[in-house]
Order: sequence, then structure tokens, then C-alpha cells
Amino acid sequence: MYQSTLAQLSTALESGQISSAELTRLYLARCHKFNNSLNCFITLNEELALQQAKYADKQRMAGNATPLTGIPVAQKDIFCTNGIKTSCGSKMLDNFIAPYDATIIERMNAAGLIILGKTNMDEFAMGSSNETSFYGPVKNPWDKNHVPGGSSGGSASAVAARLCPAATGTDTGGSIRQPASFCGVTGLKPTYGRVSRYGMIAFASSLDQAGPMTQTAEDAALMMNVIAGFDQRDSTSAAHPVDDYTAGLNDSVAGLRIGLPTQYFGEGLDSDIAKLIEDGIKELEKLGATCREIELPNTALSIPAYYVVAPAECSSNLSRFDGVRFGYRCEDPKDMSDLYLRSRGEGFGKEVKRRIMIGTYVLSAGYYEAYYLKAQRVRHLISDEFQTAFNDIDVIASPTTTAAAFKLNEKINDPISMYFSDIYTVSANLAGLPAISIPAGFVKQLPVGMQLIGNYFTESRLLNIAHQYQKMTDWHQQVPREFQ
Repeated sequence: MYQSTLAQLSTALESGQISSAELTRLYLARCHKFNNSLNCFITLNEELALQQAKYADKQRMAGNATPLTGIPVAQKDIFCTNGIKTSCGSKMLDNFIAPYDATIIERMNAAGLIILGKTNMDEFAMGSSNETSFYGPVKNPWDKNHVPGGSSGGSASAVAARLCPAATGTDTGGSIRQPASFCGVTGLKPTYGRVSRYGMIAFASSLDQAGPMTQTAEDAALMMNVIAGFDQRDSTSAAHPVDDYTAGLNDSVAGLRIGLPTQYFGEGLDSDIAKLIEDGIKELEKLGATCREIELPNTALSIPAYYVVAPAECSSNLSRFDGVRFGYRCEDPKDMSDLYLRSRGEGFGKEVKRRIMIGTYVLSAGYYEAYYLKAQRVRHLISDEFQTAFNDIDVIASPTTTAAAFKLNEKINDPISMYFSDIYTVSANLAGLPAISIPAGFVKQLPVGMQLIGNYFTESRLLNIAHQYQKMTDWHQQVPREFQ
């Protein structure tokens, strides 16, 4: 049962094959068995989960169930969850108990989903390997000597190892899609503003976006039906009609126009991954899609632009963590200045400090125009470039990453190399576009993903294409041997 998808679990609960309480105990037992070796959960909510499961069973008996009522899932530890520790993977928030629920938590609670626990993550979502967490690195279930990707590595690892059927993630520069690729799961970054950011602890406010991490595109569609939609409490939320994301999953993709950016298939891409993506595109061509090469010439500027814009916003957002109102406070401060300096110095990790310093620098007098404004202009160029491309194509296909998961500690002391692991993903964040990573094969027994990027609010189309691809392949059904 633990290898079942959300769709299959929904059917099993509806038929009475299993109860929510039984299902929740099954997943909690797997978490207890495997979490020590993977480190993918920071907090397990065993007592609360079982209470929610009993209530879900009563709701189902009363005929008040939604399709996902009673199914246990995991939440990335970046979403405020009332009465539960919300740490953001940081010592700074190690003692923070959220006093309210994020909108995404509210909506999942209302749909009857069970919260198994909060997953590990790079500190304040800053990282590409899940090695910057205060709680230690997460391991990749396909090979525990390798990283699961970041910052949503805990969620990706938990879904891949079948410790939960689905989890939430956040994507600021690829932090859903890159770990989804590294761990062999499906990860969707929706259009910016499609899923509310209220109660999601901010890293870079103009880039952050929440989304689902699941086994299949069908499951991602089921999750999107719960979490997507306008929220008046979030000033960046989009008042755009919400689709039924499952309705078009079985639509034909005949006539689909796929763009293949030459910049995503050139120097730096592992040749074995290139072959797998080409094979994946051929599967879509068998279904009637057509392909053509396109140019996205400013792709090379996406990493430099991102690592100006994101740190600038991070330095502003993290200024609230000062040891005064909540979170970590140093012992016996001599005065207010000492309180600030030591609380922040002791509470933040190395990568967070690095990005705060970069962000403060590019926003400072004399450098704002030279760096920050220039990066924003490049961001507009990248966005315009995508819109020009979408005049002639429906979707862009590419690798999600240049290589499969790298080894633990391989890049932790080489931040520039680490940053470039997101070269194929950051552009979608800078432009605010939806994108999905789906399993596309294995390189040296490690999974890799194929990325699909769509125009604004075309999540339904991306999920349809991904679902049709997954009907033709079985990469998404593969489970690491130790966790079968």
C-alpha cells in the first residue's frame, strides 16, 4: 500500500480497503524505520496525525470526504503550521512554534489531508543540495552518499523512499524541480502567484513559489486542485481562474509544438542525460507532438541575475530575525548592538550569511544601480525572450539538471559550482513561469528528470503532457531497492 499513488490511495479509502488511521500508522512506521538514515524529516507529528486520521475516517463515514480526505502527506518545514515547530532548517527558528497556519496548510487541512510531519530543507531555502540545514544533510534514497538536491530535498527524499505519497515544496530558483530530478519524483513549480505565499517564510519574495512533489503528474494535479487559488491575504496572489487540474489529463497531445532551446543542450550537459531527454522527447513525438529548436540567448545571464536579485530580497526578508521578537537569542547580551550581532551571527549558517552579505552589498549606495537595477533589466529580457518563444511553440522541453545527483560534500565548499547546478531552472523563476520536472531515466543508477516549461497559468497543459508521457514510460514507478 505504501507504494500507491495519491489516486490509488483515494480509491482504496473510498472502497474501504483501508482506513485513514491504518494508512497513517503504516507511513509513520516507515518514517520511524528509515528517517534516521535519510534525515528527511525534522519533525514527526505522530499524535496529531493519528487524531486527524480518526477524524478523516469519521468524515468519510458521514459522506463528507473530498478525494484526498484521510491521505497522509508531508509539509516542507517552511510553511507556518499552528502549534508545530516551523524551523526553516535553521538554528534561528529552532524554538519557533508557529501561531497560525499558512494558507497552503489551511487548504490541505480543509481537504482532509493528514500532516505526517515537517521535512528537512536547506536553511531558509538557500541551497541546492540540502546540506545547509541546521539539522544535518538529507540523503538521497537512491544512493545515500549523494545529495537529494535542494532546497526541498527532504520532501523529495521522503516521496522517493515512499515515506509519504506526496509532499509540499517551494521553488525559488529550482528548489522543487532540481531535487525532484535528483530523487526521481515529479515536481511542479506553478506560475508565480498561483499558490498563496501567505504563511510561507520568505526567502526571495518575487521568486518564491510553493508547489507539489509527488510520484506522478496525476497526483500533482490532485494536489493542485487543493492548494491553487487566489488569497486576499497574499498581495502577490493572482486573481486568475483556477482550473480543474485533473480534467484534461487524458487529452491528446497531438499537434503539441515543443521548443528545444539550444542553450539547454550545449556545453556542460552530461551526454547520457542529453540522450535520455532526446528519448523522452521521442516518446512525445510518438503521441503526435512536433519539435523545433529555439533560441533563448540570455540563458547564460540567468544565474548572475538570480544571484543578485535573490540575495537582495533575502537580506531584506531576513532582517526581521534579530533576536528580539521571536526565534534564537544569544545569551547575556551586553547591549542592543551585541544582541543583534551575536543572535544573527550564532543563529544563521554560513550560506545564509553569505547571501545576506551579497544582498546588502548590491542594495547599498553606489552599487544599487550597478548591480540590482541591472539584474532586474536582465530579468525583463529573459521574460520577454520566453514570451517571444511562446508565440511559435506551446511548451519548452529540456533537461532539469546538467548532471545527476552529486556526492555529499562534493560542492559544499565551492558555492559557484553549486549555484550553477540550477542553470536550467532559474530562468522560469525569474520570468514567473510554470515548470515541471518528471522522471526520465537513470544515469549510473541515479535518476534524472526532464523539464517542461509553459506559458503563464498553463499548469493544466503541463500536467496533461507529463501524464501522457508517464503513461508511455515507467520511470516514475521506480523505487530505490532499500525502500521497496
